[in-house]
Parts: sequence; C-alpha cells; structure tokens
Amino acid sequence: MNFIGIDIGTSSICGVVLDTRSGKLLASLTLPNNAWLPARHPWERMQNPARIVATATKIVNSLSGPIGRVAGIGVTGQMHGILYVDANGRNVSPLFTWQDERGGLVVKKSMTYADDLSRLTGYTLAPGFGFVTHFYNLKNGRVPRATASLCTIADYVGMRLAHQRHPSIDPTNAASLGIFDLRNLCFDANVIRSARLRTDLLPRPVPTGTKIGATSEGIPVYSAPGDNQASILGSVRDVKKSLVVNIGTSGQISAWMPLYQRINGLDLRPFPGGGYIAVGASLCGGKAYALLERFFREVCIRFTGAAPKDLYAIMNKLDAAAAEPLSIDTRFSGTRRDPSIRGTITGISMSNFTPSRLVEGFLRGMVDELNSFYRLMPPKTRRQVSILVGSGNGLRFNRRLCTVVEQVFGMRVNIPAHCEEAATGAALTAAVGEGCFRNYFEAGKIIKHRASQKF
Repeated sequence: MNFIGIDIGTSSICGVVLDTRSGKLLASLTLPNNAWLPARHPWERMQNPARIVATATKIVNSLSGPIGRVAGIGVTGQMHGILYVDANGRNVSPLFTWQDERGGLVVKKSMTYADDLSRLTGYTLAPGFGFVTHFYNLKNGRVPRATASLCTIADYVGMRLAHQRHPSIDPTNAASLGIFDLRNLCFDANVIRSARLRTDLLPRPVPTGTKIGATSEGIPVYSAPGDNQASILGSVRDVKKSLVVNIGTSGQISAWMPLYQRINGLDLRPFPGGGYIAVGASLCGGKAYALLERFFREVCIRFTGAAPKDLYAIMNKLDAAAAEPLSIDTRFSGTRRDPSIRGTITGISMSNFTPSRLVEGFLRGMVDELNSFYRLMPPKTRRQVSILVGSGNGLRFNRRLCTVVEQVFGMRVNIPAHCEEAATGAALTAAVGEGCFRNYFEAGKIIKHRASQKF
C-alpha cells in the first residue's frame, strides 16, 4: 500500500510516497518553506501558516496524482511552536516557531517568562516551548480575541487537509508544548489551570496514528507525531538497540527507554506505541558549520572580491595539520535551558590557528555537545545501544562529519537508504494507523540502511 508523508520543516517542506510492501520511496518532493514573516523585534521567529498549508497541499496533490491509489496521509513537523486558530479552524495568528525567543525575555528583575512559568508550574520549561510562548502572549495581550484553540503547525496542516475545524494532538506533539504529564501521557490540566492558563484552548488529545478525517478525494489523514519521533521512525530498524544522531538545522541525539525516568539535562519524549525517547537537543547543530562557511566566504570576498562556488566541498577536503587541535564550543545560540551561553574557541597557539583546524574544531564541537547529552543517559540505556544511526542532511552529505561521529561514539554510522527520514516516519505513522503493521516497532523492519563509507 502507498502512503504519503509530509514533513513541515523550518526551512523546507517535504513529501514522500512510501510503498509499505517494499519499503521503497516511490516519489518525493521538497519545496522551500518560504513562510517566514518579517520580524519587528530581534527575538521574533514567525511563519505564515496559510502559506505552509498551501505548500503542503501542493505537495500532496503533486504526489498523489501519478502513483494511483493513496491509502493514507501522515503529517509531521517542527515541534514546540504554536499558532492560534478560530472556531472554524482557521489561523488567527502567525506560527510562533520553536526558534522564537520571546519566552527568554525578562519579565521581572532577572526572571524570564520561561523562568516564571517554570516557577508557577514546577515544570522545566524553555523559550520556544508552546506554553512559554503562549504565556508571554497572554501577559502582553497578544492572544487574538477570536482564538478558540492553539496547536502545532503539523496539527494545523493535518486539520486543514482533513477538513476539520478543531485540531487534534498526539502525545508526542503535546509533550513538546510543555506542562505535560509524561507518566500518564496527558496535559497536566490542574497545573495549567493553577497557572491561570485556559485548558479549553488545548487541542483534542488522540493516540499517534489516529484517523482525524479525510481529504476532498477521500484519502484518510492521520494525527501527526512530532518530527523528532517521526525522524526516528523513518530511520531506524530496531529502535530498542539504536542510538540516533541527527544533525541538520539543529542537532539531536536520541535513545529509546522502556519506562519513565527523569534525567536532568535531557528531554524525555513519548514514543509512539510505548516507551520513551531520551533526547539531547542542541540549538546550533549544522548551523554552526554554516556559520564557519559564512566566515570563510566573507574573508574570500573581502580579500579577493569573490568566493568559490562550493566552499563546503573545500572545507571538507582540508587536512588537519599535525599541530594540537583547537577546542571549540559550538553553542553559539545558547542552550534551551540557558539562551545566554555563547560559543568559544580556546587553545589557540602559533601553529594551530588555521582553516583546517577551525573546520576540524567546529565539527568536533558539534559532536561533543551531542556526546555530552549521551553521557547523561542511564548506563542501562547506553549498554543496550549497539547500532548508531545517522540522520539529517548534515550527516548524509558530509563524510567528514560522519568520521568525527564514529570517532567520538566508537561505532560505525548507518545512514538510512532514503532521504527525508521524518516524512518517511510520518508515512509509517499513517500505515500503522491504517493497520498495515501491528505496531511501530514492527513498522521499522522495512527501513534500509547503508554504511557511511558508501557515500
């Protein structure tokens, strides 16, 4: 059976057609996410939901035509961010993305809105989390009067494709908003009310892979998982034995755990079908390497008047000299828990301040940050890991970065044979919802890998 998966990314929107019998992608289409809105303040990161829906609809129409019958559509997308919708299911606000930093603004003395809401609720919350953004908007009169509900962008796109008026949300996306009871897999309604936030604005809770409606052509649409969980579903064969390193716009490291366990410094996220994913997330990820590329490009332009067309290719071919390495902290955008942290370059000598050492140091810094999260995971979780899966374009197209990951973690990197893992995971979610697989663990068996050496 053929299923369409849509991934609403921060910079692009992708769709795939997955054949669940062969595990092959029959078609894919990626379009730019040109929905960014002009920011009046440096901390704003907002997108136009209507434009995102239009792009997603265009992708669905383009993919569903040539392949014949489509059994279902799954949607995933960037987590944490929210938008407001009215009683007719139409957006009455921008999408406040996960990168929006209004929750990090100071509300009183040195306390940020994220700090204040954390104090009121007892939950550890960070700027970019949906409830933190909503808390700021509420305190500053920025919740539209016509608001009937709030939801994530993936929930919104699914609702619009399915011609519904009220959004639905699964536990994986719900948890990303904050103030979520991970043990019982539900919003903590009593705590939400105690913080004087309205529970009637919450989307309808449903299990992952629930049919929420159908398109005009009668194609079933299923509830959206978060993009982190969808990326794991679309990239691992055996989630219980896999460590997943994802480097793209941001960076994430994830491992499955059977039971709830609070781990300081890590997010614990529900996994579809049972258990949890322990996640360490960096804000920079691949953007750190892009920062270095922009630096080299500006140097070339200012000193020579032009820059090579593909600087990344040159950077990846630079050989590290024998001099001692640079120590580079690539937390240039801070962390979720402390946005004020900034990156550093230390250990500079007369012999190692070179382009090759900068490249090597940036790559190592990106991976070291993820490794610091891995070392926070319980020993039992680390012992169960025997497969290292690399996902995201940062690893897929950079052999040198894969080598650094292999050196740090001591395992060979396995790359999914197909691109766009999150969209594939969304398609698998629809397939499980349709009954093609008994559960999400069984669905992973159709995923195929290739070794990182086979670039």
